[in-house]
Amino acid sequence: MLRVMTWNIKTGGRDRTGPGRLDRVARVVAAWRPDLLAAQELRGFDSGGVLAGFAVAVGMRPYLARSRCGQPVAVLVRPPLRVVAAGPVRRPFHHAAVRVTVATDAGPLTVLGTHLDPYSGLRRRVEAGWLAAAVGRVPGAGPGALALLAGDLNTLAPGTDHTDRVARLPAAYRRRHLRRDGRTVETRAVARLAAAGLVDLYDALAPGDEVATAPTRHGGGAEFSGMRLDYLLGTPALARLARSCTVARGGETECASDHYPVLADLDLHPA
Repeated sequence: MLRVMTWNIKTGGRDRTGPGRLDRVARVVAAWRPDLLAAQELRGFDSGGVLAGFAVAVGMRPYLARSRCGQPVAVLVRPPLRVVAAGPVRRPFHHAAVRVTVATDAGPLTVLGTHLDPYSGLRRRVEAGWLAAAVGRVPGAGPGALALLAGDLNTLAPGTDHTDRVARLPAAYRRRHLRRDGRTVETRAVARLAAAGLVDLYDALAPGDEVATAPTRHGGGAEFSGMRLDYLLGTPALARLARSCTVARGGETECASDHYPVLADLDLHPA
């Protein structure tokens, strides 16, 4: 069984004051032992050996994509999984996207780790289109392709009434989740990925349970009002192999970041 995790660790595990949270992040990752970790908001991880040190601490190999104007993202892989291809998705994302393909007993599995634009729903929709196209180019593209899109999509899911959730936000943050008419909740980025055939693993395995992934209890997050913004989206072939999908709560997840980790167990094994 392969375990995948996506987690926005908030500004590289560092705050403007205090000792930092990266040790807590590492302990949470070590406790859940994902085989594949899509991590976002890796501020400072592209210099000074921070990424290498974190990778050693969690026992994984890192594959980073630098950002044009935001923060890097990475996918980390735990041995004995064998990486057969890796590299950034070369589009002008606000943050970044990275593609890593590993060998499994059911064929190549491609994980795309990303973090969509936090400010503009229109930009998120465009970025979602780039990611949908990237999924269409994964090895073995077609009905049997195994691909997983993992990350902080900064977008509420379609099919749920988010009116009260958005209304609770301060005005400056409310605008991030409304379309230009100022009334309609912006869900088009996730809708676009669903239209491309991707399956929301959490919704598929726990339908109707709109659990929040941000904010955590002690991690801050005035820009959140109890929102599910972090996703694991799989191709239909991958979704059929998903056995569980959960949001990790409690313990140090409540203070290690302002987002909770999302995890799924897949009926796959290293090749």
